[in-house]
Amino acid sequence: MKKTAPAQKEPAKQELARKAPAKKAPAKKAPAKKARPAADDRPRMARKYSKDRAVCRVTFWLPKDAAPDATSVAVAGSFNDWSLGRHPMKQVKGGDFQLALELESGREFEFRFVIDGVRWESAWNADKYVWNEHAHCENSVIVT
Repeated sequence: MKKTAPAQKEPAKQELARKAPAKKAPAKKAPAKKARPAADDRPRMARKYSKDRAVCRVTFWLPKDAAPDATSVAVAGSFNDWSLGRHPMKQVKGGDFQLALELESGREFEFRFVIDGVRWESAWNADKYVWNEHAHCENSVIVT
């Protein structure tokens, strides 16, 4: 009979070192990202939700470049039965026009800007656009 050598065992510490995964450094949390401006560096329409998320406060924005000689701008849309005068915007420093409205959350609203009561302009920074067969143009859409 041939004698076989007993199996050699590795020290326990080496065996544990092979089995235990290498410890990773704790992951650092990335800083909170601020809302990016639109591709053309213009601000997007700001949204702020109520605590129960039932209401969304939307700040509509029309840049001065869209209406450089405007004396008045209003927002007309599905949220106000396309009224030309119900939601006038205020001209802010720099000549842009802004207006904050509280809208129902979880919906899509079509809208356009009415410049000096006669000229209709779409938002440059809308969430999307939908074709309006009646007006033969695209309406801006805000998603709340």
